[in-house]
Amino acid sequence: MLTILAAGSVFFPGLFLLSKQCLKSIPSLRWSEGDAVIVSARLVSSLQAVMASSAGYIIASSCNDIIEDQHWLTSTYIMFAVPYFVYDIYAMFMCYWYKLRVKGHEEASAAPQHMGSALRSYLRREFLMVLHHVVMVTVCFPVSVFVRQGKGDYFQGIMFMAELSTPSVCLGKILIQYKQQHTLLHKVNGALMLITFFICRVLLFPYLYYVYGRYASIPFYLVPLSVPWHCNLGAALLMAPQLYWFSLICRGALRLFRGSSRSQHASTSSAAKECQIDGNSLPQPANGYSTRSPETELATH
Repeated sequence: MLTILAAGSVFFPGLFLLSKQCLKSIPSLRWSEGDAVIVSARLVSSLQAVMASSAGYIIASSCNDIIEDQHWLTSTYIMFAVPYFVYDIYAMFMCYWYKLRVKGHEEASAAPQHMGSALRSYLRREFLMVLHHVVMVTVCFPVSVFVRQGKGDYFQGIMFMAELSTPSVCLGKILIQYKQQHTLLHKVNGALMLITFFICRVLLFPYLYYVYGRYASIPFYLVPLSVPWHCNLGAALLMAPQLYWFSLICRGALRLFRGSSRSQHASTSSAAKECQIDGNSLPQPANGYSTRSPETELATH
């Protein structure tokens, strides 16, 4: 167990440092420290998500009995991934520290000048995400490894697959950070993020309740009354922030497409007026992008 924990403790921070150094030193890139930190943190999060989803698929697909069947990868990956959540608290803070100093960022003028004040500001802003990570380490880890006593590996595998939505979330953060909301990639990624987050995180616990209902041969609506109270409590506490983050994604998507529509309409109207003034002038194509349109950045993994 200690060997696996140590491996995770070295792997995730080491990959972050290696990625950051490569982005800063590759001749064709030569990114600044802040850019390298932000993108490296997203790359590590995306890789962890791919690893977790792959492990989850292997575990879930190998379990015929959803309660009794076990797979060695379940506890192994849990112990390997626990250091990631500790590392990610630090990585998120570094992203926050550098984002406030990106030229033109809406909060640049209010950026804290000292590490201590920046940390307090970060904890206030990202309290829910930091709390989520702390709970994963202090509650979910011991429950998953020790308390459940090897039962329910299928459910654990399905929960690993919730990370499938993380790569699109990370790409969306990078595109927003570098003002690429007007691109087709951002719109396609936004739609993909909306779909995968809804399927993998919002529908996660209803699906698990449905699967258990089939296994126990009881109606879906009676499942909450048939499982231990602490299972319902844990599911509710884990699902609540997912619903909140999903609402942020929906609001951001709505603003994005409304803003795009308004921008295209304004550009068309402006071009028409120019044509009326000067019949020889050609209207400029609208790109549907306004640097003044606000965009909510989802703070979740």
